[in-house]
Amino acid sequence: MKNNNLVLIVFALMFITGCVAQDDDNSRIKAVITQFSKAGDNNDAVMLETCLDDNYRIVMNRLFGSSDVSVMDKAVYLDKIHLKEFGGDSRILTIEKIVLNETTASAKVVLKGTKSTFTSLFALVKDTQGNWKIIGEMPIMQQI
Repeated sequence: MKNNNLVLIVFALMFITGCVAQDDDNSRIKAVITQFSKAGDNNDAVMLETCLDDNYRIVMNRLFGSSDVSVMDKAVYLDKIHLKEFGGDSRILTIEKIVLNETTASAKVVLKGTKSTFTSLFALVKDTQGNWKIIGEMPIMQQI
């Protein structure tokens, strides 16, 4: 009987530890997405760069009236933010869903602004220091 109780206690501790770690990851993911949103709204390319993995890509499928799929790397994206071609809107951020997969995650995010609303799927990666970075984004835009 004592062994059964010990097994239950160990299992409960493992479960609680896993839940706490997942909550911590969710909080960190929400924080980096919030920082990303604010940096874009303020055209702050320096702050935005801290949110993005070096391999960041934005995949735009038929965005801005195009019929093509466009892929833009981190350097070009940051340049467009810096030059104010992208960003500069005051948006309301809603994180609809986060899915964790150990050191990777995805998030469905709605960014509702005065000019347009974007529904984006974000891909995130966790680095060796435990920091989450956005590695990819696939936005869909709705005109207001």
